[in-house]
Amino acid sequence: MRDTWQNQLLQGFSTPAQLLDYLELPSDFGSTKANQQFVTRVPRRFVDKMEKGNRHDPLLLQVLPQQIELDSKPGFSPDPLVERAANPTPGILHKYHGRVLLTLSGACAVNCRYCFRRHFPYQDNALGNKKLTQALDYIRQDSSIREVILSGGDPLMVKNKALSVLLANLEVIPHVTTLRIHSRIPIVLPERIDTDFLAILDGCHLEKVMVVHCNHAQELDEVVANCCKQLKQHGVHVLNQSVLLKGVNDAVDTLVDLSRALFRCGILPYYLHLLDKVDGAAHFDVDSQRAISLHRAMLERLPGYLVPKLVTERFGEKSKSWVG
Repeated sequence: MRDTWQNQLLQGFSTPAQLLDYLELPSDFGSTKANQQFVTRVPRRFVDKMEKGNRHDPLLLQVLPQQIELDSKPGFSPDPLVERAANPTPGILHKYHGRVLLTLSGACAVNCRYCFRRHFPYQDNALGNKKLTQALDYIRQDSSIREVILSGGDPLMVKNKALSVLLANLEVIPHVTTLRIHSRIPIVLPERIDTDFLAILDGCHLEKVMVVHCNHAQELDEVVANCCKQLKQHGVHVLNQSVLLKGVNDAVDTLVDLSRALFRCGILPYYLHLLDKVDGAAHFDVDSQRAISLHRAMLERLPGYLVPKLVTERFGEKSKSWVG
């Protein structure tokens, strides 16, 4: 059946009560009010990797709305990276020299509770035909832009036909040489990487990079590994970025296991981000000194190519900032 990934999305979980009932956990562990602020969305195949009855499961903690999200914390804000200041035209985020980010979709296959764009004004950045033309014009007019990053939300929530048209438009811009796609979908819904999508990649002559997002080795399995293998066979460099999350992956054994599991799936660790201080996510925060200590322990236990760069993003800086 075509578009089975879309059918799987429809069969996912959309409330904390549904999720907790399926995992045989008490309903009061979740929060309806937190869900109203930022709705639950989790594919069933991702939930099936969670341990039933375990309220501390590292995958569950990433997606379950909890009452603690409603607590106000100093230093946390709706727009921690001040992205509105880097939003010159709808759909475009232009922070760094030589590359620009195109927010193709406000939707994701999974809503992560620590998402730094959980308050982003996607309604103002929706790319209808007119606004997409404006965004492409912006890229055409700036010859310093060599790389276009498809992001969101998750850009792979967009249907193949629309992606094909977009890539055809990007390919004919002379100064654009590289296409980068930031997506959690190869991890949480690998069925989305279907034959039609792979054919689109084959037909695209730009250099292609896929940056996936995985925070814990438990998220990986043979289906994910096969998905990433297919991407590589179709000329895509596959990297991973993680977020350091309290209670999820803030232990050296967990981080080492993640790097090794990624490598077995054909994915190279790229970034380990400190948490962006977005409202609703303070309970995930790991202080920078502990992060540096964990990173140094990884350096002692892994070859350099399996150690991601420990980074944070600061408004006004010309690149990601290395930590420690």
